[in-house]
Amino acid sequence: RGCAMAAQKRGMLDNCAFCRTPVSGNVADDLAMIQARAGKKDPAAIFFLGEKYYHGQFGLQKDVRKAVELWTEAADLGSNEALFNLGNNNMYGEGIPQDSAKALRQWERAATQGSVSARHNLGIHDWDQGNYERGVKHFLIAAKMGAKISLDSIKDMFVEGVASKEQYADALKGYQDSMEEMASSERVEVKEIRQRRCNMLRLWEDVRL
Repeated sequence: RGCAMAAQKRGMLDNCAFCRTPVSGNVADDLAMIQARAGKKDPAAIFFLGEKYYHGQFGLQKDVRKAVELWTEAADLGSNEALFNLGNNNMYGEGIPQDSAKALRQWERAATQGSVSARHNLGIHDWDQGNYERGVKHFLIAAKMGAKISLDSIKDMFVEGVASKEQYADALKGYQDSMEEMASSERVEVKEIRQRRCNMLRLWEDVRL
């Protein structure tokens, strides 16, 4: 995203993404900053904190129920990522009772709000249920948003004879167009910036563990 590149050029990537306080490199201090933002109802911080509870990272004990509570709060505040995760938990009954109908509603909301992963999951569900035409439509949308896994799913459906050659060709062209759009020099640079930030987070976690 352009904001990530602007932050890099202004030397802001050494700061907390939520409050702009300089990152200390100390997991306990950084966790305290994230918790402070979560306490101020920042949906991104609440979602991030839920991720850490879910995986048992950042010095936190793994607690799926706590993660679900945080994701529920983040979703209520507008986090699409949290909404997608809740759909997964409801579908597979992890940390909460299984509720596939609720999971599908959450995936549908997340997909409508731009979640490629939710869109792909809806395609998988429809494929499994034999709703091939609807499944292809979900995969086609996701493929045109750059989801290689969805393109591969349409290809598999074509091989199985439940998707047409034209549908696969449409998905392939949409995917290629998406990749070309994303291949600008600035987007590549943003991807590298994000990777460096992910590497930094993993380093903090490795040091703590």
